[in-house]
Amino acid sequence: MAIARVRLTFPEKLIREPLIYNLGRDFNLITNIRQANVDEHVGWVSLELEGEQQAIQDGLEWIRNAGVKVDLASGDVIDG
Repeated sequence: MAIARVRLTFPEKLIREPLIYNLGRDFNLITNIRQANVDEHVGWVSLELEGEQQAIQDGLEWIRNAGVKVDLASGDVIDG
């Protein structure tokens, strides 16, 4: 099992989409939200993903392709 910490920034048109839920379900990942700021105009989430390394990579590629900005985090610091 691997763990990845990321910050997801959602464009306004995707804020209401269940992307984090789908990420966990479709790629068999545990998704732990650490911090979030979501309203009708802003959407970002600090997220910890746990699962197989390849599944994490595939899931992050999928969510990027959906239009979400992904910044990697190291410890409590987020790059980006």
